[in-house]
Amino acid sequence: MDNIRLMLIIALGGVLFMLYSAWVEDYGQLSAPPMAIESEFPEMERAENLTLDVPAPSMVENERLNVAQQNAQNAVTVTTDLFTADISLRGGAIQNLWLHQYAKRADAPEDQFQLLKAAPPNLFIVQSGLRANPQELLPTQQSLFSAQQPSYQLAEDDDSLNVELRWQHDSGVEVIKRYRFERNSYVVHERQEIRNHSDQPLAVRTYHKLQRTDFNDPNKTGFASTYTGGVYFGPDVKYNKESFKDMKKHALELTITDGWVAMMQHYFMAAWIAPEGKAHTFYTRVLDRDSPEPRYIIGHYSPAVAIAPGATHAFDNRLFVGPKLQNVITKVAPGLHLAIDYGWLTIIAEPIFWLMNAIHSLVGNWGWSIIILTILIKLAFYKLSETSYKSMAAMRKLTPRMKALKDRYGDDKERLNQAMMELYQSEKINPLGGCLPILLQIPVFIALYWVLLESVELRHAPFILWLDNLTAPDPYYVLPLIMGVSMFVQQKLNPPPPDPIQEKIITTLPVVFTIFFAFFPSGLVLYWTVNNLLSIAQQWYITRQIEQEGSHKPKLKKG
Repeated sequence: MDNIRLMLIIALGGVLFMLYSAWVEDYGQLSAPPMAIESEFPEMERAENLTLDVPAPSMVENERLNVAQQNAQNAVTVTTDLFTADISLRGGAIQNLWLHQYAKRADAPEDQFQLLKAAPPNLFIVQSGLRANPQELLPTQQSLFSAQQPSYQLAEDDDSLNVELRWQHDSGVEVIKRYRFERNSYVVHERQEIRNHSDQPLAVRTYHKLQRTDFNDPNKTGFASTYTGGVYFGPDVKYNKESFKDMKKHALELTITDGWVAMMQHYFMAAWIAPEGKAHTFYTRVLDRDSPEPRYIIGHYSPAVAIAPGATHAFDNRLFVGPKLQNVITKVAPGLHLAIDYGWLTIIAEPIFWLMNAIHSLVGNWGWSIIILTILIKLAFYKLSETSYKSMAAMRKLTPRMKALKDRYGDDKERLNQAMMELYQSEKINPLGGCLPILLQIPVFIALYWVLLESVELRHAPFILWLDNLTAPDPYYVLPLIMGVSMFVQQKLNPPPPDPIQEKIITTLPVVFTIFFAFFPSGLVLYWTVNNLLSIAQQWYITRQIEQEGSHKPKLKKG
């Protein structure tokens, strides 16, 4: 295959990939016609679905609570070794959370990244509570809990920290909400205990939800389109995205056993993990859908449980809130590792990350890990590349004869192609041999793109000199320029096409790709640059060997 076709295939593949990413980003933000939602829990208003035949009021007013207007003084602060969180005493929601080991920006490491936030823009809170008949005997999102102290901190010699919130009704019903935080863990254990000291039975179910507005990332670029929205998982339904657009179009209502719901954003997530062996209803809702910043909810609620007078019942749940670390979330719950979304090339991306992570554990720098990974990939493709470069070197030697055929047949494309094929056959050259190795590396290239884009382990990872963030473009465009030069040098080692127009187009490709790669993560450009340099060395060596072999062949004597 002509070199121009090879380069155009690569360019077309890259362009189509980026267009697809941009389309996914734009498509996920389309507006949908409004659909009225009367209550977060419509089944709570149907008595036949409850253990007790007592009607329940609508919960709309409670859901319309604007958390941005909550009194900041009505909160307790919890500090662990990994994060600092504010728990609102109104409803017991976790309304703010800062991650100690992650900075908001690479150039300001002291400014901790805030994952949960109680006020727009980028509102994101974690809520839980109880629904009952009669509801007035239990707290709502507006009910004020009490705590023993205004702040809690995990002591250096302790492995866990317990925070207890209490609420009590005049009838004698008491609710205790307990959060347990553990050292070196982003998992929060939650228990809601109901002590029914009243003279009437209660029908109670618990709910756990994640509420947020759309995420506006000031550092987002058109080449870093990542998913922000809801996700749910179950053994039967597997991994499903519930985008904000989907939430506006329809309300999810699905019963799942042994699953979880989550809100995703780039690198981070929060997920409520339902108790094992119990069926829960997974749902979505949209609040203030006509406002500039509608609020999206994904959550689950349990079946109703009857609590007799004098009895006690407790609901246990787990919350994961933090970075999508691969070696961490895999151990939290089945399927939670799918939150690291490598797309349709996951089968290639996961081994790439595993290998990069193993290399990083030895060298301690993600930039050198990428370079070593590139060398290993190059070694894996060595024999295939060798065949390719031999084919190119052989075709390079045929360039004068191919130009002679071009001059002989002129515009007769059919005769020209037939003559070239006969030439290839007589010289035992496969014109497609130079194309295959590059085509096989395109999936590896795209998979590495997603690894660099999705792996929080590489977030803000420095390399050397000016490259202080491998997941961001090179601020001085030095690496893309080196890549462009290496691409130009590699072109000179390839056989030139017989068509002058094709040759001019090929000459412009390094410039086009340099501009294209200027907006890619520098870690990806580092991979492609090192790969080009290794290819140049290998191709130069093979071409030189073939040329030397040709010069040493004995010449036939005339006569």
